[in-house]
Amino acid sequence: MNLLTSIHASAAIAVAAVGVYPNLNGVGGASQLDTVIGALMTIVLIVAVLMIAVCAATWAVASAHGNYQTATKARTGLLVAVGAAALDGAGIAWLNFLLSIGPTL
Repeated sequence: MNLLTSIHASAAIAVAAVGVYPNLNGVGGASQLDTVIGALMTIVLIVAVLMIAVCAATWAVASAHGNYQTATKARTGLLVAVGAAALDGAGIAWLNFLLSIGPTL
């Protein structure tokens, strides 16, 4: 059993020594895909900021006039828009983090 354990340990070291990294240029048209994704992220961020402004104003007016059902829906819309903006902004940072930590595993 000691020989079998040493064989598994040496195989694990050999696998860990191989650097595995994604080939980001392996797909044709990757630069166009990068441009399209960047444009879509910009559109999502612009729409989220506009929705934050609209929902905040609606929440304020509805609360001032005593329409609490509309105020609740506007507050929910505001929280969804803030979440969408946060996810959109954090998407690239998360992807870069995963790509940088991948080869070290």
